[in-house]
Amino acid sequence: MTIADVTFDRVRYDEDADVLYLHAGSPADAVDFDESPEGHHLRFASDGQLIGITIARPRWLLENKETITITLPKQVSIDRDMLREALSPA
Repeated sequence: MTIADVTFDRVRYDEDADVLYLHAGSPADAVDFDESPEGHHLRFASDGQLIGITIARPRWLLENKETITITLPKQVSIDRDMLREALSPA
């Protein structure tokens, strides 16, 4: 899955908690953490590259707002089609 020019090769959705975890490479590589203005958790490598995003309530957001907005520093929108596979029950 690619968002904002970052390809996340580790995608895990916790259906019970409605939380989506996206990582590019190993989550252990994250050395800096931040939160987007929308409340999503962001993880960065030592070179400042975005390597992880945690999206709380993605299913709820898509059902009620139709897109998920994340400011990274530029704003990106994620629509239902982009997350269809990730949010599908296993």
